[in-house]
Amino acid sequence: MTKSTLFVCKSCCFSEDHPEDQPADGAVLLEKVQTHQSNNPEFNNIRVQPTSCLWDCGRACVIAFSASRKPTYVFSTVSLESAPALLQFAQKHTQSKTGNIPYDKFPEELKEIPITKVPGITHEAPESE
Repeated sequence: MTKSTLFVCKSCCFSEDHPEDQPADGAVLLEKVQTHQSNNPEFNNIRVQPTSCLWDCGRACVIAFSASRKPTYVFSTVSLESAPALLQFAQKHTQSKTGNIPYDKFPEELKEIPITKVPGITHEAPESE
């Protein structure tokens, strides 16, 4: 089973007027994901990795799921209360042989937000001369 990585943009902010002396909303979401994961050992097979930016700043918070030879999913406008749903999706992504998760199997909370699915690389492309 290929371990999935849940990337959390730690610099996302819901507002351009976010106070500089407060942690970014993405950092708050990251902490909630890490706390939920540490309190629920069934999610220990998921790698949670902070990243500085996922380039969708107008639709914070942004997260991505990725694994070798599986599609990558990117979710935007993720709420700060989504940690359980994110880890549930990551678990489905990890446990799936192909990484293709049918929409009806998404946690309900994640069905209501923008989603992008990028095909995984399944083989090495031959080099062109």
